[in-house]
Amino acid sequence: MGILAQERVGVNPGLIFNIQRFSLQDGPGLRSTVFMKGCPLYCRWCHNPESRMPHPEFLRMETRCMACGRCSEEERAGRETRVLTDEDLDACPTGALQKAGQEMEPSALVRQLLGDRIFFDESGGGVTFSGGEPLLQAPFLIETLERLRSEGVHTAVDTCGYAPWEDLNQAAQSALLVLYDLKLMDEARHEAATGRSNRIILDNLKALSRMRTEIWIRVPVIPGINDDDANMAATASFISSLAAVRRVDLLPYHRIGEPKFARMGTTYTLAGLEAPSQQRLETLAEIFRFRGLLTHIGDRP
Repeated sequence: MGILAQERVGVNPGLIFNIQRFSLQDGPGLRSTVFMKGCPLYCRWCHNPESRMPHPEFLRMETRCMACGRCSEEERAGRETRVLTDEDLDACPTGALQKAGQEMEPSALVRQLLGDRIFFDESGGGVTFSGGEPLLQAPFLIETLERLRSEGVHTAVDTCGYAPWEDLNQAAQSALLVLYDLKLMDEARHEAATGRSNRIILDNLKALSRMRTEIWIRVPVIPGINDDDANMAATASFISSLAAVRRVDLLPYHRIGEPKFARMGTTYTLAGLEAPSQQRLETLAEIFRFRGLLTHIGDRP
């Protein structure tokens, strides 16, 4: 069994940490975005660090915490660390302790999502699966995609591409749109920034394009990491060779995820990094447009 297969989360039920309704950022129209737990990459700029681990986690909001001691991670006797539980969550008097990760069966998730059908139908929207990396829960993802498709709901999968080809292939056949992240073209730089090589990612994208599945490429713009002209030109050149790509979204760095790292008790290594200027984003967009690629700054229509 290869490393990718070993990293998969179990078959059923799926593990979800958020469902964001009325989203305009994850495909056409108004969408409900399902955020799934588990990710094979460790991007330094991650804005959903609670998505990384393939199991439920607890976050503590220090601004709400009254230090009552009920959920202390250390036992008073012996100062031994212990694992937080749902009992600690229930005992928190201020809501400072929060849980990221809830198990759901495909049928239950679909029933919940269909409650927004009127908004999907009126706006040309639908459901997008994001994360984390939804392909780490491929059997659950594919079953849910097929159930939604049978209900006439537009579906999209937002993926980093680091997954077994057979899983990506099947998910792409079950969905109507794939949002595909490209971060860095140089393998060594990609591994330094995300913890993984990009070979599988690039190979999967080339194979996906041959399927003629509709693809939107998403390129995060992270100052000092991937925003240099050379990387962006190499990215644009690669994308322009893929017939199935319909648009490119340049996603400017933001600091939304920074406080989440603190809530999880981990260090954010890009503290103080500023977002790219609008002028710089326009300059980068022209690199892609020069290649004939429909390019947006941000991810709205």
